Amino acid sequence: MLQVKRNDAAANCAGMTRRTFLNAGFLGAAGLSLADLFRLREAAAAEGRAPKNTACILIWLDGGPSQLDTYDPKPEAPAEIRSYFDAIETTAPGMRLSSLLAKQAKWGHRMAIVPGVHHDNGDHFAAAHWMLTGRLGSNSRDKAQKFPSVGSYVARVRGPNRADLPAYVGVPAAESVYLFPGYQGSAYLGPAYNPFAADRDHKYIGSTSKGKAHTPKLFKAAANEGRLTERRRLLAQVDHVAAEMDRSGAMTSYDTYTQKAFELLLSRHVREAFDLDAEPEKIKQRYGESDWGRYTLLARRLVERGVTFVTVDMPHWDHHDNIKAAIQPQCRALDAAVHGLFSDLEERGMFDHVLVVVMGEFGRTPKLNHGLPQLGRNIPGRDHWGNAISVMMAGGGLRMGQVVGRTDADAAYPAESPHSPGDILATIYHVLGIDPHLVFHDGQNRPFPILPQGEAIRELI
Repeated sequence: MLQVKRNDAAANCAGMTRRTFLNAGFLGAAGLSLADLFRLREAAAAEGRAPKNTACILIWLDGGPSQLDTYDPKPEAPAEIRSYFDAIETTAPGMRLSSLLAKQAKWGHRMAIVPGVHHDNGDHFAAAHWMLTGRLGSNSRDKAQKFPSVGSYVARVRGPNRADLPAYVGVPAAESVYLFPGYQGSAYLGPAYNPFAADRDHKYIGSTSKGKAHTPKLFKAAANEGRLTERRRLLAQVDHVAAEMDRSGAMTSYDTYTQKAFELLLSRHVREAFDLDAEPEKIKQRYGESDWGRYTLLARRLVERGVTFVTVDMPHWDHHDNIKAAIQPQCRALDAAVHGLFSDLEERGMFDHVLVVVMGEFGRTPKLNHGLPQLGRNIPGRDHWGNAISVMMAGGGLRMGQVVGRTDADAAYPAESPHSPGDILATIYHVLGIDPHLVFHDGQNRPFPILPQGEAIRELI
């Protein structure tokens, strides 16, 4: 294990302990298992199959959003089913959204809605595992992750678009159903392919939170222009460690790939990529006031600089009661964040290179319930429903401006062009140039393809 020796025995690189690095998401010996990633990338380049310069931002709506109140409104349905909120037209013919997503409605021509995704499972854990891995595996009685997530496969097969950046990042920290990294993790691929957790100090943050999203502490010194002296001092410490190791020959005791992995921890480009505070205020305002918006902005910043896969955590969509009040601030925060992201992607010429996906583990019951009377909460909500899940996709060079398929009149079941979670993930893999039939072996050396079933959605290709 690499040890950086200094007079301060409890700390290394810029006064940060080894635990700090581990908590930041570099699992293994201070992230050195990332050396595997560099070996894979060099082998791929040598064989003439260097990866496409594409990326994906997955906005994960943990808890399961209501399809009727977001991307599949049914204003003609009976009162006990239809949303409290109006349906509005978008810039794409035949595409309607909830009025809570009015800003996204202006981008209908840049979006595709897939309303008929289903796995027919109402267990949070089973459903999240299925949506994020393409396989039924975990459940509420056995929560351990069974198969690697889409982001981890991307990290394993594609690696980063820039060699000195992580391939896979979670902002503020990748999770699912209160588990970190949960089913966003790497399972048997190994810890090198877990998501880099950008800011675990603010994990599982709500839509009404404001002012917490800043440059993560690990990189704060690199971004704080207002405290220039401290910034220079701390950055000098980081760079001094690298220089001392180089002069002492310590780095030569590791192979080239391990050296690259350690350099990732010290890279100026990594510090700059995570420097959220460096963004102009007018750009921040595009994404709204919530921390969800700020972390979506950080996701754009990361893919722009070379991260291949970023997941943005937007939790707390489990609305068993009081859905009318609870969902409004969430949809507004989501709407502003997506609008800001689309605006930036358009202006920066990135729309065809970055795929944006918005989804959760399942939808909600079409019929409104009576709340949670057993808890003394009698205001209607919606329960778990895995039979009709709306997924929004945008960019990535896919055919946009369409609704692929439809659900029945109550948004309860697919009525045309049903799709599986595997189809959604296969579409992501298509954009990123990954063959979903590639086979990897688990801890017992059993072979598993990336996806057991599922095809890229032909209407989008």
